[in-house]
Amino acid sequence: MKTRMLMHQEHPEAYSAMMGMEKFINSSKLDKTLVELIKIRASQINGCAFCIHMHTSDARKNGESEKRIYALNAWRETPYFTDEERAVLALTEAMTLIAGSHVPDEVYDEAARHFSNKTLSEVIIAIITINGWNRLAIATGRIPD
Repeated sequence: MKTRMLMHQEHPEAYSAMMGMEKFINSSKLDKTLVELIKIRASQINGCAFCIHMHTSDARKNGESEKRIYALNAWRETPYFTDEERAVLALTEAMTLIAGSHVPDEVYDEAARHFSNKTLSEVIIAIITINGWNRLAIATGRIPD
């Protein structure tokens, strides 16, 4: 494996725009644990080793348990996640795999049951952002540290 390019060097203005989305999510009132679950789960689905490494490390620093990190790719089969987290994980999966079945009403409605429109919009933006980062890292060959 090798890094193909560093986008922040080639097009700092584009990279800065992506960082703007990241800064928005970080400044939102979204629970940081929830944000890291979104980032890890989308990165698992997309197969982004760079982002999986980064966000599992960040989750651990924020106090996330090893048990929940290890079980995240099988979250439906465990009792470790709250109903709110399950709704967000289902939405994360639907949005990440959007070409397959779009976002089913029942998935969206369950997430909407747990969050206000404003908070749900922040969740959606967090999912969009990590999917963008995954695609950027995979396409440019970013290697985990």
